[in-house]
Amino acid sequence: MIANIVKPGNHTYGVLAYLFDKGRANEHTDQHIVVSWDDFIPDPGPWDSPGHKQRLGQLTQALDLRVKQAGDKAPEGHVWHCSIRAAPEDRILTDAEWATIARRMVHATGIAPDGDPDGCRWVAVRHAEDHIHIVATKVRGDLRPPRNWNDYHRAMNGLTAVEEDFGLTRVARGPEAAASTAAVKRSTRAEEEKAKRRGHDRTPRERLRHIVRTALSHAKDLEEFFNLLADAGLQVETRTLPSGDLGGYKVALSDDGTPIWYSGSSLATDLSLPQIRQRLAATEAQPAAASSALQHRPSPWHVATAAAERIPHHLAHADDDAVQAELHRAAAAFEHAAHTRARADHQHARALRDALKAMRYQPADHTGLAMLLDAAILVVLAVQRRSALHHHDRQVAAARQTLTHLQAAYDQIAPTSLTELARHHPSDNTVNRYARTLHEVLPRHAEQILIENAWPALTATLAAAEAAGHNPATVLQQAAQHRPLDDAKSASEVLVWRIQRLGDRHAPGPGARTAQARRLPAQTAPQTDPGLPGAYTPPTSRAGRSR
Repeated sequence: MIANIVKPGNHTYGVLAYLFDKGRANEHTDQHIVVSWDDFIPDPGPWDSPGHKQRLGQLTQALDLRVKQAGDKAPEGHVWHCSIRAAPEDRILTDAEWATIARRMVHATGIAPDGDPDGCRWVAVRHAEDHIHIVATKVRGDLRPPRNWNDYHRAMNGLTAVEEDFGLTRVARGPEAAASTAAVKRSTRAEEEKAKRRGHDRTPRERLRHIVRTALSHAKDLEEFFNLLADAGLQVETRTLPSGDLGGYKVALSDDGTPIWYSGSSLATDLSLPQIRQRLAATEAQPAAASSALQHRPSPWHVATAAAERIPHHLAHADDDAVQAELHRAAAAFEHAAHTRARADHQHARALRDALKAMRYQPADHTGLAMLLDAAILVVLAVQRRSALHHHDRQVAAARQTLTHLQAAYDQIAPTSLTELARHHPSDNTVNRYARTLHEVLPRHAEQILIENAWPALTATLAAAEAAGHNPATVLQQAAQHRPLDDAKSASEVLVWRIQRLGDRHAPGPGARTAQARRLPAQTAPQTDPGLPGAYTPPTSRAGRSR
């Protein structure tokens, strides 16, 4: 829930007339009082009901009674107005629930403390499903002003308790909220209503933010950035300083009638011109590498996955300050997909951005996309666990929603990729050898992996890695160490995507392979099953699939 407290002045009637009116766009419906300081006050009802104006005047007089009694001692700006709105994903609250929330708010803010017969006069009005307005006059029964200092902070604390007691969405507050609001400028109520009238599901500010972020994720310099904005159909204007330097920019939609201009900083703080310059400077192309190094240029999908895979480790092992820093880096890494704020000051974030840009010029790679989606799911799971540990319920809900979309995308792309990999199956002898290696390296998971649908794809992946010079036992062990397999939906799929990326690295030289061979038995000995047969024949049904 969110609350907004304003001091509209001395015009009680004007505030009430607005609340019981039809609204600027006929958005007020079924206006009525849900609770007040006195159960017998007249309810003006909807604006077009008989006797509405008369009852509205009576309500105003009742609220202003003590103000008139106080005379010159009445405080300047005696009207207090607080709106409380539920989150879009919350259930519709009943009038009785809103009445309880209103009582708790006037108590928390000091307007009308519970059990105080001299509390201020107030009324709570509902004219929409998702919010109420509380109007009070700030003169107590003893004709003194209320002790409502720091009322906004006290209201926020009260709403946190309300969210917990009513099972509502937890809204970020304090430092967490400051970081969020600093990143993205929220659309105004007028912008939201205008978008609805025109049949748009997003406001102009939100649409512009999406287009600007997308253009920025693909641009290599400012000139290309502005060209991409124009190519996307935006109107773009730049501001030049007396020195001749570029001082700022603003954008507007071309299909929105009279253009309404937004500066970059009014869309999000990281979209201001200085922030964009800083990001582009940090992601400038590095000098061309030597031709020998270019002979083994990794797939951009693999680079993107490598950059993403480092994030969960920092989330699980760093202290709170380091975690916050890593979360900002995570936001930078996923900005292209998630539209979150970021600073391009981290090598992994830069690596992922460069990889994403490279994907524009690469043919569609379903296997690489499935691998990247698998890594992204792992990252979001790590963020979800971290948020749950700190009781950041809103972040947990956002992560859960993100996982739903990522998993749906993965479920669509992965089966095709796994089937394609399985077509390049090795010989039966090689499959049997990989099965023995699997028992040696991963005895706890081997039997399950051997009957999973992705086992044929895993054997093909191991064969490709071995052909590139890698030791199958080593890459299996490295893949398993990177991510625990106990909670994996399919351990074989996890191993496929991880080995795909490991196999893209340069193969170790003869000396390194010798050292790995010496080290591997000692590392795997504790896991070896003494009863493991010397040879393994896959089940008939699975052997058929490997072909």
